[in-house]
Amino acid sequence: MKLKPVKGTHSIRLGDSHASVSSPFKSKDALAAAIAHQTSRIATLQRVLYADARFALLIVLQGRDASGKDGTIRRVFAAVNPQGCSVTSFGEPTGLELGHDYLWRVHQQVPARRMIGIFNRSHYEDVLVPQVHRTITRDVCMSRYDEINDFERMLSSNSVVILKFMLHVSRAEQKHRLEERLSDRDKNWKFRAGDLEDRARWTAFTRAYRGMLKHTSTKSAPWYVVPADDHAVRDWLIARQIADTLKSLRLRYPPADPSVVGLKVV
Repeated sequence: MKLKPVKGTHSIRLGDSHASVSSPFKSKDALAAAIAHQTSRIATLQRVLYADARFALLIVLQGRDASGKDGTIRRVFAAVNPQGCSVTSFGEPTGLELGHDYLWRVHQQVPARRMIGIFNRSHYEDVLVPQVHRTITRDVCMSRYDEINDFERMLSSNSVVILKFMLHVSRAEQKHRLEERLSDRDKNWKFRAGDLEDRARWTAFTRAYRGMLKHTSTKSAPWYVVPADDHAVRDWLIARQIADTLKSLRLRYPPADPSVVGLKVV
């Protein structure tokens, strides 16, 4: 079992049955150990990424409300050094941000070389939400797809490695998680009335996500649809993809400065 990048409409599977996959492990303990192994790989490779300083890694997490973006960040990146990692959440644009183009606030948060940057939601909010709420036309939507592809292609050509994960949760599982938020005092602060309004637009959001995946999964910035009903399987799939991607960069520690070679500490 391994995530595969979206390539054409045939690989976009957003039915409720596609939100859950069987764990390939015999027990929860075995799955937990597999997650720990992958997060340890990420932590080890992050140290080399930071020292190597040739690349940045940008992780984009998109998904419906309660799809598990926060939990993914908390668990998949639990072992990384905070010095080399940043997390940015994109909510409704501020007045200042609305005075600029929609990518302005995003570009400022792109990680520098040697850093891992995580986007909790992203520039895709400025296509998905307006499309569903019909505040932009189809022509504007298609133009934004092209602009985003150009933007991500520019980042890629400047050594930013991009991985985009769409966390796919079923309608029944989202209902369960939203109800849990309402009933749990430790979680109900996260609930907002707009969550129910967006849930009522389930079909429209599904259509918007299909268009996003179809038009913006590219070789330089691929989308991966992640079954997200089981949070442990979700975390394992994402962690392994990130670790494998870092491994493929052939990262290396730089040689020591010649001026310090042979020095002795007394």
